[in-house]
Amino acid sequence: MDVEEITARLTRRFGPSVTAWCADAPARADRAAAEWGLVLGDLIPDGASSVAVRCAWPDGTPAVLKLSPEEPFLAEQVAMLRRFAPSGRVPAVLAARADAVVLEEVRPGTAADEFDRHPSPESWAGLMTALHAVEPPADPPRDLRDRSGEFFTRVGKRLAEPAIGARISERTWALAIERCAALLDTESTRVMLHGDLHLGNVLDGGPRGLVAIDPKVCVGDPCFDAFDYVLAGAGLDGVENRCALLADAAGLDGDRLLEWARVGAPLLAIALIPAGDAEEAVAELLALSAPTPG
Repeated sequence: MDVEEITARLTRRFGPSVTAWCADAPARADRAAAEWGLVLGDLIPDGASSVAVRCAWPDGTPAVLKLSPEEPFLAEQVAMLRRFAPSGRVPAVLAARADAVVLEEVRPGTAADEFDRHPSPESWAGLMTALHAVEPPADPPRDLRDRSGEFFTRVGKRLAEPAIGARISERTWALAIERCAALLDTESTRVMLHGDLHLGNVLDGGPRGLVAIDPKVCVGDPCFDAFDYVLAGAGLDGVENRCALLADAAGLDGDRLLEWARVGAPLLAIALIPAGDAEEAVAELLALSAPTPG
């Protein structure tokens, strides 16, 4: 296990105070392996808030050991994966303790953002429908209003970066917040949401279909789980075209879904602008972010 790589990755999220935890990560993995009878494999080199190691469950089942210094978040994620289990569209939880969880390894497991072509609207609708059919807990960890406030605060700090501030004005950002507030104030349908359903958090599950990982569960408008997929059409098949197709396939209100896409457009643009290699997509997102006529 490459402690330097783990430290560099997690320090970006938690700051230098996480260094000691990272140094102890190999020993933590060994202790978990001894407790649960795991055979450890290779490190999965991604994830901003956790360390994931491929492993084998005692009966040979392919699995992933996930460790995190953020224990409350890990506990919440375990609880929500168990809540979503009836959908058949999340990895099964095989074992868990405060700082570690063992999950079923999804096979073949290719992330949707690495597919030769993005999943079809029908397959994405099938994933969302299965997830949203699960009954929300009586005391959900957060409401969509809290979730949206969190990401506007976090991502909004990047407006101070010169390359981003030159393309996205304070007015554009304020308009996205206003649109979000209007959508939250007019919710008529509320479901348990994955809360972070972008293409990188959706895997090819083979015959079972698409499988979602790393939920940030909240309760609110089902269109919220759809807008990342819709926005991923920017510079490809087009956001509005993808919106219409997904709304039809999933039985969603197309106007509300497009409005959620307008909310999310500047957030995705902020992620793409610094790279400088997705200008067609950025231009479409900025046009979508602009005030609508009338």
